[in-house]
Amino acid sequence: MTHVNVADLTIGNDRPLTLIAGPCQLESVDHAQMIAGKMKEACDAAGAQYVFKASYDKANRTSLSGVRGMGIDAGLKALQSVGKAIGVPVLTDVHSESQCAIAAEVADILQIPAFLCRQTDMLLAAGNTGAAINVKKGQFLAPWEMPNIVTKIESTGNKRILLTERGTTFGYNALVADMRSLPQMAQTGYPVVMDATHSVQQPGGQGGSSGGQREFAPVMARAAVALGVAAVFIETHDDPDNAPSDGPNMIYLDDMPKLIDVLMQLDAVAKANPVTL
Repeated sequence: MTHVNVADLTIGNDRPLTLIAGPCQLESVDHAQMIAGKMKEACDAAGAQYVFKASYDKANRTSLSGVRGMGIDAGLKALQSVGKAIGVPVLTDVHSESQCAIAAEVADILQIPAFLCRQTDMLLAAGNTGAAINVKKGQFLAPWEMPNIVTKIESTGNKRILLTERGTTFGYNALVADMRSLPQMAQTGYPVVMDATHSVQQPGGQGGSSGGQREFAPVMARAAVALGVAAVFIETHDDPDNAPSDGPNMIYLDDMPKLIDVLMQLDAVAKANPVTL
C-alpha cells in the first residue's frame, strides 16, 4: 500500500482520514483564508488531516458567461497566502500542460480534472513536476481503467498519486456513484479519494449552469468513509446559494464540524476493519 506524503501529512488508505475541502473557486484572499482557517480548526478538533482546495480558474463552466475565478497569477498568490497564513497544504486544478510547472511552484497537490484524466500530455506534464497528483476519474471511465492513468504518471518517476471518484454519467444531467469503484481503485495501492460534492452534481442541469443535490453530499461522504478511503473531497462555502459556481452541491461551512466528527468516527471503524476483495 502506497502512502503519499504531502507537506507534513501522510495520506493513505490505512491512515487517518484526510479532508480535502474549500470553495469551488477562489473569490478573494480573505475569503479563502477564512474558509481554510475554519476548516483547519474543525479538522484539528476531530483529529482529521486537512488540505485546502480551490480553483484559480473554472475552465469547464457550462456557459461562456459563467464566472471563472481569479486567474492563475492572482489565484496562485491567494493559494500561497493560505498555505503560509493557515499552515496547510493546498490543492488546485490545472487545465493545460503549460500550467503544471507554474502551479506546482505553489500547490502541494495538482489536480487533473475529470474531463482531462486521459490526456497523456497533461498527465506527463503534471507528473514531471514532482508534485503530488490527484486524478479525478472521468465520468466516462470505469474504475478498472484507472491503472492505465497510473502507469502514465508513474512513467515520469512520480509515484505521489491520488485517485478520486466523482460519479459516473447516468443519462442526461445526472451522475451515479458506484461505491464498488473505491475498493477497486484501491487495488492499485494508491490512496483513494471520494468527491462527495461533485458526485451529487447535476451537470448542466440548470441550462446555463450545473445543478446539484446538496442534501446528499454528506450521505456520499459517510458511505465512502465507511469503506475505508484515504480522503474525502468536499466543496464548502459560507453562503453556497450565492457562490459563483457549484453552489447547489456545496455544503454549508457551518455544517462541516459536525459532519467531520461523524466521518472520523466512521473512519476509525473502517480502518480497524479494512475491506478486502
